[in-house]
Amino acid sequence: MEAEVKLTKLASCAGCGAKLGAGTLAQMLEGFQTHSDPRLLVGYDKSDDASVYVLDENTALIQTTDFFPPIVDDPFLYGRIAAVNAMSDVYAMGGEPKLALNILCASEKMSEEAIREVLRGGYDAAYEAGAIITGGHTIRGAELIYGLAVSGFAHPQKVLTNSNAKPGDVLILTKPLGIGILTTAAKAELTDKKTLDKIYAQMATLNKTARDVMVTYPVHSCTDITGFSLLGHGYEMAQGSNCTLHIEVENVPYHAEAVEFASMGLVPAGAYRNRKYAGPGVKLCRDISLAVQDILYDPQTSGGLLFALPEQAAQACLRELRDKIPQAAIVGYVTEKEESFICLH
Repeated sequence: MEAEVKLTKLASCAGCGAKLGAGTLAQMLEGFQTHSDPRLLVGYDKSDDASVYVLDENTALIQTTDFFPPIVDDPFLYGRIAAVNAMSDVYAMGGEPKLALNILCASEKMSEEAIREVLRGGYDAAYEAGAIITGGHTIRGAELIYGLAVSGFAHPQKVLTNSNAKPGDVLILTKPLGIGILTTAAKAELTDKKTLDKIYAQMATLNKTARDVMVTYPVHSCTDITGFSLLGHGYEMAQGSNCTLHIEVENVPYHAEAVEFASMGLVPAGAYRNRKYAGPGVKLCRDISLAVQDILYDPQTSGGLLFALPEQAAQACLRELRDKIPQAAIVGYVTEKEESFICLH
């Protein structure tokens, strides 16, 4: 259904582009008192996608939360995208989402039917993922916000982090870039319906299929590409792994329409925050247009998985992925730490 009031008009920023910058967030959290626990495998100090706590020798609890303002005007689609995006963090850790709680701030300008459709979209995504929404918390406020708090599970020895890439690994990306730029253009009513339908379908697609294929291979490290962009999340992976990621830009999948809009300056503010954060660690090893650079720094909403695995396993993994996810691609490789954390070729 279409909302009586356009949902994107209720938001000052859209989707994962609403995130605080990674550098700003790190400074804000610095110095806080916190407990230590040997069962906590991954905490907020790791800049990873979710926290991981070992329950027993066969079970690790993965917890995450994600919510954002509307990135589309259709309430059901917005709810589904927000839920898909929230569960993606569990998939990025190699886990399966099982329980979720709604997080909703409903705008006072919305009807009860529109609010119900947002929630229905979230339930629809959770059902497809095999997860159960068991409750949540709902308030009214000036700006619409929706998302989930998600709990998932994995074997403790099979949990993936964003800080374990190895020299010699190959990098695979499972969804094309350009979402932030194209949704920025959509707010200016410049994006055609065919392009919108394409990116809406992409954002509404779970990373479950990519995860299910990925975990059957000897993957060393994984992250999902969301608000901090390919280069922002890649920078965190390189820092955490103390390696250099070499991105072969011509192999990176992105929506061609995003190049034109980036050239026009229709770039979300989050891309500039991402460039400020990761840019000092990125080296241009050849001439790359500013528009394409903007796409690499573009905040993604419900983006794909970026994972690192040994070269000898990469081609078989890619073939299996492409049977179900045609746009999956090998986008680079990992070396010992060089002068920069990321090299763009």
